[in-house]
Amino acid sequence: MPSRSEVVGDLLTSWVDKLPARVRRVVTRDMAGFAELGAFTFAVDLALLAMLRAWTPLPLPVAVSIAYVVAFALNFVLNRTVNFRSHAPAGPQAARYAVVIAGDYLITVGASTALAAAGLPFAVARVAASGIVAVFTYSASRWWVFRDRRPAPPAPTAPQPTAPQPTAPPPSAPPPSAPPPSAPPPSAPAIARSTELSTTATQPAE
Repeated sequence: MPSRSEVVGDLLTSWVDKLPARVRRVVTRDMAGFAELGAFTFAVDLALLAMLRAWTPLPLPVAVSIAYVVAFALNFVLNRTVNFRSHAPAGPQAARYAVVIAGDYLITVGASTALAAAGLPFAVARVAASGIVAVFTYSASRWWVFRDRRPAPPAPTAPQPTAPQPTAPPPSAPPPSAPPPSAPPPSAPAIARSTELSTTATQPAE
């Protein structure tokens, strides 16, 4: 039975299965889920930043940092459970994800600065840098951060009742032994001699 996070992932990405086969070779379900979760956590980042600026006296850099860290932590949890559905240990994955986030920051600063220096308006340069970061983060997440996707442990099953084993029948009595062979009938000479002896014995003596 799929878990709750897997059900949510299917709801988010089931539309990919309706795309033409040629498009599905490029747009995979985990790519679509990554984009959707990224948009969601970016909205969380902006909303949290707005609340911190409106309701707290925190300086802007501190508020931006808090919203940034919360959004990326949420993005890690959702991508791990809902999108990539990894059941590997979370510690090594979190460490690799932190490296990816550091790379995101360096790419964002470097690409934005380089594109702006090349003559692009800063807003356009920032959007272009975000696109580069999205490609880098997805590739690193799929093939490095969550590369060791272990299958979910099987759900415990109730023990099945075993049928009673048939008992062996009691040993049967041994068959009766054959009777001993009877003596052969007497031969004709033996019968004649027996008759002669009987006659002699019954005659009176003179």
